[in-house]
Amino acid sequence: MNGRFRTSVEKGVRPVGNALTRTRLSADHLTALGLVLAVPAALAIASGRLVVGLLLLIASAVPDLLDGALAKAKGTASLRGAFFDSVADRVTDALILGGIGWYLQSTRHGHAAMLPFAILATSMLISYQRAKAESLGWSAKGGLMERAERIILLCVGLAFRVVLVPVLWAMLSLTALTAIQRFIRVWRQASRPSAAEPISGPPISGPVAMAERWRAWRAANGWGGETSARDRRYARGTRRGERWRDRRRARLEHLDREEPADAGAIGTPWRWRSDSRRP
Repeated sequence: MNGRFRTSVEKGVRPVGNALTRTRLSADHLTALGLVLAVPAALAIASGRLVVGLLLLIASAVPDLLDGALAKAKGTASLRGAFFDSVADRVTDALILGGIGWYLQSTRHGHAAMLPFAILATSMLISYQRAKAESLGWSAKGGLMERAERIILLCVGLAFRVVLVPVLWAMLSLTALTAIQRFIRVWRQASRPSAAEPISGPPISGPVAMAERWRAWRAANGWGGETSARDRRYARGTRRGERWRDRRRARLEHLDREEPADAGAIGTPWRWRSDSRRP
């Protein structure tokens, strides 16, 4: 569910989320409720009661649809809630598709029972692609068959059991195509020059190199981030005093070399003179 369709759904459920703020429910409560309802839905599907499983699946999807709207309306959206919602979605998918696989194994006794597990594996791959891409700073959203589309097709297959297997084949094909789409999208983002990792080699030039030299000069002159202002003033005063003494010593040596050699008055070139001031 992407683009305008996602925006339309969020606008449609926003009033319901605002209405739920007057209750004591939280977004985590709705997420947990959807996860709990997925268990009897999977059991009903596995036992062959597909219509009952369909109703329970819809009842499980509704809280999952409203938890985000409630979190935004209450201002309680958090990373913890997003993590909980994502894990609950994966568990729900495993339960429902496992129930469908059990049902197909009991009624058809063929390879059709492997279809739900192939869809589950491919959907897990899609979720992993998005999680890994976002952890690396890239985006892997979108595609033809995300979770909302899978739930809708599953409802169609459960409502008309004659088309359940063809619907599962369509889901598998579109889910695999979505995985390929996301892989290509992340591959293109990772291939851009700005996203490439730094390669070891000769020192780089330009603004980055200038910044590195500036930081090195600051560190060498006592301007590091952990150096206090008092220490920096003391370091500057010490360096100025050393430069002043060096210049004074060089000036006295120069004057001593210009005068006639007089051991009693001048002494050695490195001795400090008492009559350092000259007329």
